[in-house]
Amino acid sequence: MFIVDDDAAVRAALAFTLELEGFGVECFGSGEALLQQALPATGACLLIDERLPGISGLDALLTLRARHVTLPAILMTSHPDRVLRSAARDAGVPILEKPLLGDALTLAIRAALSA
Repeated sequence: MFIVDDDAAVRAALAFTLELEGFGVECFGSGEALLQQALPATGACLLIDERLPGISGLDALLTLRARHVTLPAILMTSHPDRVLRSAARDAGVPILEKPLLGDALTLAIRAALSA
């Protein structure tokens, strides 16, 4: 599981929650930091915040797709507008709206990994 969020507290909270659920977690503070990593071909999921400093979450994901990285991904955002929803749909990535309530996050990750 790869988490990309510019808020250190959010990264820590997400990592803690997902580690309790049994996921191995690696965190990044920006899309650029994620793009510098060698990612596995399978067995992981990307959880990417849309609003990041520098490159956006969706743009980071599109860059990975252009590099033929096909890991399942989930885009997180607080206020998805129609344009973002359309772009995410075209990219084949679901949007998970913040705040992440209940078990919505783990359900979305398990669905992405099983697809």
